[in-house]
Amino acid sequence: MSESKSVFLFGYSGHAYVILESLLDAGYQIKGYFDFKAAERNPYDLEFFGYEREVDVKKIVGNDLVFPSIGENSVRKKLIELFVNLGLNQFVAIDPSANVSRSVLLSPSTYIGKNVTINAQSEIGKGVILNTGSIIEHECQVSDYVHIAPGAVLCGNVFVGEGSFVGANSVVRQNVKISSDNVIGAGSVVISDIVEKGIWAGNKLRKL
Repeated sequence: MSESKSVFLFGYSGHAYVILESLLDAGYQIKGYFDFKAAERNPYDLEFFGYEREVDVKKIVGNDLVFPSIGENSVRKKLIELFVNLGLNQFVAIDPSANVSRSVLLSPSTYIGKNVTINAQSEIGKGVILNTGSIIEHECQVSDYVHIAPGAVLCGNVFVGEGSFVGANSVVRQNVKISSDNVIGAGSVVISDIVEKGIWAGNKLRKL
């Protein structure tokens, strides 16, 4: 792994702004971004390097770091697959305000946002977003390409399957398992396992 603190972002819109500021606060330098077109709005005055499928990304990036700054789980997965195929240097982006237990296992291209807490013996997969103020209690397993939205709480021993989304201010009771590719609506309360793929919402959870 390169010791570079210079980062190229892949995607440049709302979610990227949040990641970018966390990286700057952590002492990284943002060298620019890749996207399918140049952004109409460029609030951080970043250089545009082209669409990653149409330019020589490896030559441009070299030994610097790359990060997928896209909120959509499926797009983030494709970007990380590209990073692996090109042998690019991935890393974990952690906002300085986050509280991460020393026993937590973290995987590349995961973002841990402002005021996030991850407690003992949890495992976080690759390409995960743990958004602002979310809480991951002890011994949780958050699989690859999951998005935990702001303020969501996973109580102890929760399992979240690959590609799932847990909405803002949702609460998942301890020992609950959520299967892959599910969507949990904002403010939902999950008290039993979800084994059927779908969109779920409500204090008394139901499939929409």
